[in-house]
Amino acid sequence: MSAGSTGGMTERSPTRIAVLGLGEAGSLIAADLARSGARVNAYDPTDVSTPDEVTRVEEPGEAVAGAHLVMAITPASASQAVMSATLDVVVPPTVYADLATAAPGLKVALASAAAEKGVAFADVALMAPVPGHGLAVPSLASGSGAARYEEMVNAFGGDVEAIGDVPGHASARKLMRSIVTKGLSALLMESMDLAHAYDDSDWLWQHLVAELGAVDEGFMKRLLEGPARHAGRRLEEMEAVAELLADQGLDASMTRAVIERLGMVLADGLPEHLARR
Repeated sequence: MSAGSTGGMTERSPTRIAVLGLGEAGSLIAADLARSGARVNAYDPTDVSTPDEVTRVEEPGEAVAGAHLVMAITPASASQAVMSATLDVVVPPTVYADLATAAPGLKVALASAAAEKGVAFADVALMAPVPGHGLAVPSLASGSGAARYEEMVNAFGGDVEAIGDVPGHASARKLMRSIVTKGLSALLMESMDLAHAYDDSDWLWQHLVAELGAVDEGFMKRLLEGPARHAGRRLEEMEAVAELLADQGLDASMTRAVIERLGMVLADGLPEHLARR
């Protein structure tokens, strides 16, 4: 399907998309949409630049008026306020999409507010950084408007996968992954702090690059199976790590969290759903 025929529209009636928020992600997405043939109206109350071919308006309601798709690309803390400021102007069959990283409960609340107005809602989770991808950032969408969101955005070069009608499901998938991706960052910081204290930063860095570069399904299974078989020994090992960090005057918050989790495994065993992997 070409951009000009998105949703049954012709070249004389281009898809009209409202982008609410022109921060780093919003400006890149808006620019790609405009370059691909969408008519993009954007609103942002802050002093940020406006991408080429994007029409900047003074009020959020003006941005969404007549739009076929509304894309709210704001922090989660602003999601409800932005919807409240625009929803009265959104007319079905417009799809209202919220792209903030947020708890599923917020997306459910937004979906409920949209449903009261007869507006389809898409909970959108961006699964990679927007810089370097732009509109083609891999994304998941769920909610009553997810399939239509997928169709419209992918017609302009997006990479959206609709995963069902339940709002919050897309965000939940992103957040369950975040435990590992953000947790690993915090673990790396704590580990590198200790390596720095011993002037071993280069050695540890190269060692971890080699170890993590070999990640495959077998590696993942060993990460789960190891604690079940060796929880007691690993608990003592991590207690030694905590003592070493304390001796160096370093924070041990991540190590203490590992100790707590290993203690749970030692007391109760590995949960069945993990043991089945």
